[in-house]
Amino acid sequence: TATLSSQPTPAMLATAPAALVFVAIFLVGGRLHPFRRFVSDRRSIVSFSAGMSIAYVFLRMMPELHGARQLLVESASARIPMPFEGIGIYFLALVGFLCFYGLDRLAPSASGASGAPDAPGMVNGHVAGLSAYVALMSYLLVRDAGDSVAATALYTLAFGGHFLALEHSLREGYGEAYQREGRWIMAASCVIGWLIGVLFVLDSFPLALVTAFISGGVIMTNTLMELSEGKDGRLLPFVLGSLLYGLTLVPLA
Repeated sequence: TATLSSQPTPAMLATAPAALVFVAIFLVGGRLHPFRRFVSDRRSIVSFSAGMSIAYVFLRMMPELHGARQLLVESASARIPMPFEGIGIYFLALVGFLCFYGLDRLAPSASGASGAPDAPGMVNGHVAGLSAYVALMSYLLVRDAGDSVAATALYTLAFGGHFLALEHSLREGYGEAYQREGRWIMAASCVIGWLIGVLFVLDSFPLALVTAFISGGVIMTNTLMELSEGKDGRLLPFVLGSLLYGLTLVPLA
């Protein structure tokens, strides 16, 4: 269940700069190229960043799901039978994976619209679904990663990169339609998700369910953006981003 937070803690409020980073990525992400001097191909930076977010899912979020599964079994076994030992938490990650695969069917690459301005329903539906996804991830910034400055920094680095890849995909797919309205919707969803995280507290088990769903969504969206046929992802930067960031996370696990 969700309850109103009695008083936001300093650690929670300290996530505000990270939320503003997310907002900036959607508003001006098309002009961001901090490593232009070292890497001329901006798409390689996007792929590297996407690889980092995949590493975060496997090395930080998936272990949390294992702990949530044990919590579910311990809390529920005394009241109801648990014949599958809490495996449903992983099933929800699969549901998230499939939901975002279905959402991608609204994208121009799936329909052949290629960002056509005469398909507002396609743009609105896709952006609305992804804005809810971004809001949930901004909520987790506060409630799952806001315990310490280090955890917040790791989350911001990983999912800031993921949002950069997502912004690139939407801008390339929808063009002017995204620039005119979509980027503002995505930026607003970052603020809304963060505010909900500051004001409302989910119990540990519902929070684990959100984490499971988002984990599946991150895996699917990165896979579609980077590895699907016809996408302009860069395999080597994607792999390097995953491995290098993963090696950074291993000692911190």
